[in-house]
Amino acid sequence: MSIRKTSKAKKSNPKYIFVVGGVMSGVGKGITTSSMALILQSRGFNVTAVKIDPYVNVDAGTMNPLEHGETFVLADGLECDQDMGNYERFLDTKLTRINYMTTGSVYQSVIEQERALKFGGKCVSVVPHIPNEVINRIKQAQSTHNADITIIEIGGTAGEYENLLFLESARLLKLENPQDILFVLVSYLPIPSKIGEMKTKPTQHASRLLNSAGIQADMIVARSSHPLDDIRKQKLSIMCNVSADDVISAPDVDSIYHVPINFEYDNLSTKLLKKLDLRPRKRDLKEWTSFTQKIDTANKEIKIGIVGKYFNSGNFVLSDAYISVIEAIKHASFSARLKPVIDWIDSSEFENDSKKVAGLKQYDGIIIPGGFGERGVEGKLKAIQYARENKIPYLGLCYGMQLAVVEYARNVAKIKGAHTAEIDPKTPNPVIDIIEGQDINLEQETMGASMRLGEYLCDIAPKTLTRKLYNTAQVQERHRHRYEVNNTYREELEKAGLIIAGVNTENNLVEIIELASHPFFIGTQFHPELISHPLNPHPLFKGFVKACQKSK
Repeated sequence: MSIRKTSKAKKSNPKYIFVVGGVMSGVGKGITTSSMALILQSRGFNVTAVKIDPYVNVDAGTMNPLEHGETFVLADGLECDQDMGNYERFLDTKLTRINYMTTGSVYQSVIEQERALKFGGKCVSVVPHIPNEVINRIKQAQSTHNADITIIEIGGTAGEYENLLFLESARLLKLENPQDILFVLVSYLPIPSKIGEMKTKPTQHASRLLNSAGIQADMIVARSSHPLDDIRKQKLSIMCNVSADDVISAPDVDSIYHVPINFEYDNLSTKLLKKLDLRPRKRDLKEWTSFTQKIDTANKEIKIGIVGKYFNSGNFVLSDAYISVIEAIKHASFSARLKPVIDWIDSSEFENDSKKVAGLKQYDGIIIPGGFGERGVEGKLKAIQYARENKIPYLGLCYGMQLAVVEYARNVAKIKGAHTAEIDPKTPNPVIDIIEGQDINLEQETMGASMRLGEYLCDIAPKTLTRKLYNTAQVQERHRHRYEVNNTYREELEKAGLIIAGVNTENNLVEIIELASHPFFIGTQFHPELISHPLNPHPLFKGFVKACQKSK
């Protein structure tokens, strides 16, 4: 009697979806990528996302927030584009540095390999060695996360010189595995107010520019202020060589978290899986749908003021400079069915007119986020003092925590001339001082990727509000800083009533401070906003929002 062996079902090849932009920057490639990743994940597939930035910067750490938006920090310490934060928030996962690349990092890697004789004496050329490096990194990201589907967002827009090599990499990968690659063009359809008609011509040009790079879009995600009608879909179908059914309407929405739900109204995940020759599995977006319902039913407002300096870009406000803080506020607020109303407050206004600080009384809570530099510092200190003395819930993040220590040292502990050495290196009392070893980086101007970056452990003191909120004795949080609380002044500050609620015991670094005689006054050396997720709001933000609600 023989036993017949049953063969296992053959696992399909890894699949790749490239997301390319058309017409203008900021069209929504990052949210499109995040949303597609989520809906494919909801069908039972393991999904990861990769961001390609066309900048010569090696990473995003040296970029101005007013020009590029927030610098997001991964658990492994990489400073990267804010879209990586969206990927993590939508997928509720931790990404690694292999999920992010720039033109600078790609060229740097190829040059380092050449210096190490990894090319066996061959002439190293832009083509094929740069595209090959890009392809290798994409495949490594897929392998690292064991992803069934990898979605790659290529920064910039079709037709730009800067991202041509990345488009070439995508074209070559398509040539290698034609059945496993998809291209999605995210483009903008304007409705000029004096014309009153949605125009497809810019997207037609974007499609042809993409064609000139040897790439034909498989789908078009059509961004606009209004939904697309069938006439516009048919026109794009004819002019851009795609099926009308593959033109996905993506109108403006009040919340980015509605985008995945809207995509599924068009059965986008089913269409993508069919094109990738993957059998659709049961859809599960119950938790996400429940979260969006909380957004829709949130009607009781809480008013929160964010006091910073990275706001004004010409005549416009750039909220992207603090995007993770904003999203963390939303996560916590929506979970409590509250609607956050956020105002941007330039701290320099308080320096020019100290009476203006009294305007903070209208807010249910105040946040001072991270930042660097001297501009607006004294205004921030006035805002912190006002929040402390008037019992307004306060959350200080990184720089906001350091300045809270400076304010407390000056006005409560009466430490004369107390300051941070970052702003005043000659201060007689540097209650905030540079981390040991970081002075060498400053002297040698070794600035890129040289701060204290990534995840570190924090032990939380018992019988503190922080301990109650976390409900655990130890946490891991992400950091990005060169300065710390000076332990020389720690005992003096504690005697004056400052509570050291969290410490990294490895180097005795103060991580969390709080005040007992206050509704909510907490500062963190780390950035809790970086690990807040829509379905899992950060406990410190939940506590802050709850205090704001009570304050109201």
